[in-house]
Amino acid sequence: MNPKSALLFASLALAVATPALAARPELKVTEHIDISAPPAKVWEAVRNFDNLGWHPAVASTALDKGGNNKKGAIRTVTVKDGAKLVEELLAHQDSARSLKYRIIESPLPVSNYVSTLAVKAAKGGSRVEWSSTFRRKDEIAAEGADDAAATKAITGIYTSGLDALKKQLEAQ
Repeated sequence: MNPKSALLFASLALAVATPALAARPELKVTEHIDISAPPAKVWEAVRNFDNLGWHPAVASTALDKGGNNKKGAIRTVTVKDGAKLVEELLAHQDSARSLKYRIIESPLPVSNYVSTLAVKAAKGGSRVEWSSTFRRKDEIAAEGADDAAATKAITGIYTSGLDALKKQLEAQ
């Protein structure tokens, strides 16, 4: 193959591959809420990887592998409609009041999901921030499972959880 043909072939290959690589962009969601409670109290409510009981959609959380709050721990979260999510703890830092985890299996329309939940001091109490990066699950999005649907699903999970956490802690 002569150099011009090789260059043309490489250019065509790149042109064909680029849309496929860009088909599932990395998506991001960040939600936060201010809570009138000290950071230590708020962190105590959310810090345990084996307990998502503060989230209104969660029926149960079971630690399947590893120690609670230990890197590599695996939990199964069962939501009230019976769906199950399997998640792995990637990092847990009491000193920074943060935990990071990833979804291994779930019915959600997302893949490559990595999330951080953090509690910080804020004026009048605490700020809880829940953020993630992910991609939609399918290369070719089915109706209702596109980037907007994936982002909406994660945003809804975060806002309902954060709103419930605020109500629980401010009622005490």
